[in-house]
Amino acid sequence: MTTNNDQDHDVPKDHPRSESLKYRHKIIEGMKTLVVAEAGLIAHGRGECFDYMLGEKTSMTAKEAIKAAVALLLTATHAIISVNGNTAALCPNELVELSEIINAPLEINLFYRKEGRIEAIKNLLQGAGAKKILGLDEQNMVEIEELSSNRRNVDPNGIKIADVVFVPLEDGDRTEALKKIGKKIVAVDLNPISRTSLWADITIVDNIIRVLPEMIKVAKKLKNADEKDLKNIIERFDNKKNIQLTLDTIIKYTKQQKKDAFIKLRNSI
Repeated sequence: MTTNNDQDHDVPKDHPRSESLKYRHKIIEGMKTLVVAEAGLIAHGRGECFDYMLGEKTSMTAKEAIKAAVALLLTATHAIISVNGNTAALCPNELVELSEIINAPLEINLFYRKEGRIEAIKNLLQGAGAKKILGLDEQNMVEIEELSSNRRNVDPNGIKIADVVFVPLEDGDRTEALKKIGKKIVAVDLNPISRTSLWADITIVDNIIRVLPEMIKVAKKLKNADEKDLKNIIERFDNKKNIQLTLDTIIKYTKQQKKDAFIKLRNSI
């Protein structure tokens, strides 16, 4: 029996975890090219755990949050998409496409600012077609005083003046800080009770690899909608209820697995 210890090999399509493994390898490759910080691998694995409990699919609750998020971004005066290493490694093409549809620039903003990381992420995004990327000129960055981490450094033409910031795969301290200085926050987080999820105005509890394609689809539909209709979508959205319904989804799925998991196992033998 031969084994293949090369983590870069193609994942067999008939592997029961082929989709998950494909994105794990993207994260690993991202770490090798400096796009992803070492801690990003841990964060990705933690997210996968929550995705299991969501059934690894986008719930109707998440779809409602996505619709509200797109509406908020489209009605913003100055929307920004904040990009970290994991998001760039997993979905560079989708980030660029969404940015163009909703007219929201991409801004690289990192917790771990290892030398070469910003350049690596910039190259990845440009390779995906990005024409305008903020957060590159470190000499002219300004600080968010409410933060002490490296993420306090933001572009004066980006997050600093934004009214709405889209923060996929975010750390909670910056979400809290951005809220305190008056920003509206759209977050993607697989943990519905993280600080990010609780502080955000709109929390999409789902996997970023499913969220961005769905946001692109919704943005294409809503792009030419009347502003009044978009504002009605936003006003009807309740983030507290959104998170509570998501927790109900996790509880329901987990209870169902308690009944079904071993039945499926027996049937496969």
